[in-house]
Amino acid sequence: MGDSLTVGCIPSSLTSQPYSDFLKEYINNFLTGLCMKNAIQIRIANRGVNGDLTGNMLRRFKRDVVDLKPDYVIILGGTNDIGGSFPIENIFSNLQRMFETAMTNGISPIGCTLPSVVGWDEGIPPRLALNQLLKNFCNVTKSACVDLFAATCDHKTKRLRYDYSSDELHLNISGYRKIAETVFEESVRTIIIRSTNIGRASCTNRD
Repeated sequence: MGDSLTVGCIPSSLTSQPYSDFLKEYINNFLTGLCMKNAIQIRIANRGVNGDLTGNMLRRFKRDVVDLKPDYVIILGGTNDIGGSFPIENIFSNLQRMFETAMTNGISPIGCTLPSVVGWDEGIPPRLALNQLLKNFCNVTKSACVDLFAATCDHKTKRLRYDYSSDELHLNISGYRKIAETVFEESVRTIIIRSTNIGRASCTNRD
């Protein structure tokens, strides 16, 4: 669930590469390693909308998430709100209501911090502030939280790494793959292990 970062928008090449495609790849490879590729059915629905604000994400949350009855929802939103100078408290409130709506309907939310930007340093502090509110909320509610900011930024400057950037805001293919990798490693991998009730195993070690 999200905006153009979920769509996988790459303006520099006038195309898109949803991170959800890479996430499915990571999941399938992991299940193959567990010899369980055909034992578990994984379906991923991408509900990203270019240019979306968190307010509109909240309005379509029932249609695009709740009505699909998923087990989990990955929520990534807020970058357009920050670009429009919306108050951080309002952005977080919309995200919080999405989380609460998901949990009320038996859906486990996976929160994602916003990636950074490059070429607009003034846009970094509000991202850090929003990300901290999200981390705190996820900690209190014991919800999963994936730190996409840390995974894709230059840790000295806090800017989005150039090798992950398409147009200084959106990511390129490498950046979206990194998002998928981070979501998988920091959340989905554990979910699979817990749901299958087994640890990592090699097919060659099993009868």
